[in-house]
Amino acid sequence: MTVYYQDEQVTLLLGDALETLRTLPAASVDCVVTSPPYYGLRDYGFTGQYGLEPSMGEYVETMRQVFAEARRLLAADGTLWLNLGDCYAAPPPGRGDMRSSTLDSSAGQAAVMRESVRTAGIDRSRQVPAKNLLGIPWRVAFALQDDGWILRNDIVWHKPSAMPESVTDRLSSRYEHLFMLAKSPRYWFDLDAIREPHQTDWAGGRQTFLGRNLNHPRSSTGPYTGRNPRGRNPGDVWAIATQPYPEAHFAVFPPRLPQRCIKAGCKPGGTVLDPFSGSGTTGHAARMLGRKYVGIDLNPTYHDFAVKRFAQGVLDFEGTAS
Repeated sequence: MTVYYQDEQVTLLLGDALETLRTLPAASVDCVVTSPPYYGLRDYGFTGQYGLEPSMGEYVETMRQVFAEARRLLAADGTLWLNLGDCYAAPPPGRGDMRSSTLDSSAGQAAVMRESVRTAGIDRSRQVPAKNLLGIPWRVAFALQDDGWILRNDIVWHKPSAMPESVTDRLSSRYEHLFMLAKSPRYWFDLDAIREPHQTDWAGGRQTFLGRNLNHPRSSTGPYTGRNPRGRNPGDVWAIATQPYPEAHFAVFPPRLPQRCIKAGCKPGGTVLDPFSGSGTTGHAARMLGRKYVGIDLNPTYHDFAVKRFAQGVLDFEGTAS
């Protein structure tokens, strides 16, 4: 284990995710929020990178091992928030049928992604016929479930600004999976921290909520009960636009995504872990929310991006106090 950067709130560790996790003490973090390299879709140009395993089964097994160690590091009431994208069966170079990425639609970024797919060189049609959607996120989720994790939610991350796709024989992809898993049946979860404002308007001087008159105990649509004054449950479909970080690699997720996970899944003052830290999006969110952060990455350049990003304060953040 190599400590690459450390201050009173952040620790960045340089090294292989699995090997580094094995060196850390048990029950030392409160929440894991991460987005591992996707299977067969990216070549980050660094020896030892994950995602280029020869087969789906080997990739899934790698993820199982990584998150088994992450579970050991979690406190008994900890949670894991795991973002994974899917892909289609295709022979190298894999240009023909891909899922949308976390990029926006700029031409330059699209070219970078295509070249990364080409150099990855993974034959994703070895095990199933070409054009099959591989279901990688669910294969990983079921492997983690079999390994002892409690799968609590499949959150659909809807991406309004997802990259357009040129394919004409299927629908364009507009979402990715965000799985919430728990180590134990009872775990820390603060729904109030992520509630959304009620949809209200005023009609004839009376406040209404989803068509119901809130000024009368019984409206034309019947009685309404159970309205929480702090807001409504956001549900399991999150519409969050992509937000690339210009200086980092292209596969970053938007700060609002880990922000919401951390608000709900990490107790105040707790520690957040990201075994695939990258440019530090999860760490940035953790810092802004007053949590400690441990990030692991194989590439020192990404840690450099993260350190620079931490110094930028709240420039790309909104509502961090809520």
